[in-house]
Amino acid sequence: MMEINVLTIFPEVFEKALNFSILKRAREKQKVNFKVVNIRDFAEDKHKMTDDTPFGGEGGMVMKVEPIHKALKSVKEEGKTGKVLLMSASGRSLTQEKLREYAQLDSLTIICGRYEGVDERVVNYVDEEICIGDYILSGGEFASLVIIEGVTRLLPEVLGNEESAVHESFEKGILDFPQYTKPREYEGMQVPMELVSGNHEMIKKFRRQQALLKTKKNRPELLEKIKLSDEDRKFLKG
Repeated sequence: MMEINVLTIFPEVFEKALNFSILKRAREKQKVNFKVVNIRDFAEDKHKMTDDTPFGGEGGMVMKVEPIHKALKSVKEEGKTGKVLLMSASGRSLTQEKLREYAQLDSLTIICGRYEGVDERVVNYVDEEICIGDYILSGGEFASLVIIEGVTRLLPEVLGNEESAVHESFEKGILDFPQYTKPREYEGMQVPMELVSGNHEMIKKFRRQQALLKTKKNRPELLEKIKLSDEDRKFLKG
């Protein structure tokens, strides 16, 4: 069973988030166990302060190194921390490849930053700084949930249909093909005839081509990173 530890000053964010849908099923199947640690419990002053003003001036507050380090040590004392991640706008971009890497671990620990960030000395206690996108959030809590769900759904027997994870966006380096369900016609919009043809080879080819078109439109840079067949290149040029 995989252990995922989360260090945060807002543990209430995770009370419901970790107890529904895929995450709830994974816990019930004993595929993953979540432990949420309140960093405030390790602040030593009477006000339980976890932040302070930065040296050198500038506005905002910075999370202190001591309570974060002590919270991390408490996790180590009680079990395994595995790889330690710090959610940070300055971190490396999260990718599906990274999620697959984390899903192979026995344990994972995620530190949620807040305010203007964390004392840089915290970086000495982590393995990686991770960012989920080129934008700013108020803290790492919701960003950490992206990692938690992304990892958990890759664990064996968590998804109802194991094949579904294989055909998703980014698993093959491109976006997923468009999906349709009933009704076959809605306000004049028809389900593509290829998908209702019953011809499996035609369906496979159609889906591949539509995935390429969607990738070209929305994320063209991905096409530069994968190996395209001669047929793929010919289709994209046409």
